Amino acid sequence: MPSKKIHLMIDDIPAFEVVEEALQEAELPLIIYYHGWQTNKNLAMTQARRLAGLGFRVCLPDAPNHGERHQPVSTVPSLTFWETIHGNLFEFEKIRDFFLKNRPNNGRLGVGGFSMGGMTTAALLTHHPEIDAAVCLMGTPSPKAFIDTTIMRRKEANIFLPSDYRDLMSWTPAYDLSAHPETLNGRPLFFWHGTEDWKIPINSVVKFVDENRNTEAGRNISLHIGVGEGHLLKIPTMEKASFFLKEMLIDRD
Repeated sequence: MPSKKIHLMIDDIPAFEVVEEALQEAELPLIIYYHGWQTNKNLAMTQARRLAGLGFRVCLPDAPNHGERHQPVSTVPSLTFWETIHGNLFEFEKIRDFFLKNRPNNGRLGVGGFSMGGMTTAALLTHHPEIDAAVCLMGTPSPKAFIDTTIMRRKEANIFLPSDYRDLMSWTPAYDLSAHPETLNGRPLFFWHGTEDWKIPINSVVKFVDENRNTEAGRNISLHIGVGEGHLLKIPTMEKASFFLKEMLIDRD
């Protein structure tokens, strides 16, 4: 069945709704999927079409500063990046509520994303128990680890970073899944990460999985490692993630 792409404005949030044409009025599980840094919702369409083909209604929002809301990247390192993730967190409930109120649904909700979108996904899990399953593709559950890497790399390269950088990032510990693994509460969480990912190193993901997969809260964590793979999302990974969400949100009745 062909999928349909519908352009939406959820107040001031531009988004695509992607759903199989024959299922537009069906009560489907919802997936909110977040794109990566300096990309946009259009570049997440391949993933969305695969999910829609499996029986999901998919929302692809443009993150703040991206796509239809594009803004120049600040010359202050990582300022726009973290503003964008923070904005995603602020906007999540507005997007969720729009679909739950205005589209047929069966009450099941999944969230996923690539890179920055994967970091958004992990952060959302700390505060939103209504998320039933999640997919983090080349993101990290540990903002602290990413911040530590940023500071180290900037110092090594002698690149400016505010002296009070950690204080400026003081909102992140509350959204750090690695610091609050109990909030996962047994929910299915799929990770895919390449061993050669330089942008978001795999170490923090492996550490989180090793520390939590044998706990009650982390019993449904699934880690898939791309040996020799870098920071690039490929079709086989999209398919694995899509089938994981299908198994967790559609096949489990």
